[in-house]
Amino acid sequence: MSLKEQITEDMKAAMRAKDSLRLGTIRMLTAAMKQKEVDERVTLTDADVLAIVDKLVKQRRDSITQFEAGNRQDLADKEKAELEVLIGYMPKQLSPAEIDAEIVAAIAEAGVSGPQAMGKVMGALKPRLAGKADMTQVSALVKAKLTQ
Repeated sequence: MSLKEQITEDMKAAMRAKDSLRLGTIRMLTAAMKQKEVDERVTLTDADVLAIVDKLVKQRRDSITQFEAGNRQDLADKEKAELEVLIGYMPKQLSPAEIDAEIVAAIAEAGVSGPQAMGKVMGALKPRLAGKADMTQVSALVKAKLTQ
């Protein structure tokens, strides 16, 4: 079963269970998926769906930070609940040791050193780690490794 089909089935289950928060979150995700399909006139693959989920997860995390800074705990709690639903569609996150091993392998494969090689290494890592690691953290780790 593809990720897109799984999301549709989860939406049906949320409707049956009358779980309004989960249903609303899944509908928002489905709308984002349909929007991308219409805009780009493509059928989404699991990788495309994961990219959309990752984008929505980042938006939720940013919103939580903003709402907590503005003392709006009610809105932050709603965003946290949506975040939990969305994280359920992400693949298992890699451990720091696994991420480090991927970075070392990518640097070795590229055969480069120095900060100017950052784009080349990140280009190799992005498809491997998409959805499995926070790319902001990966970028910081790659930069640290290349400046050593």
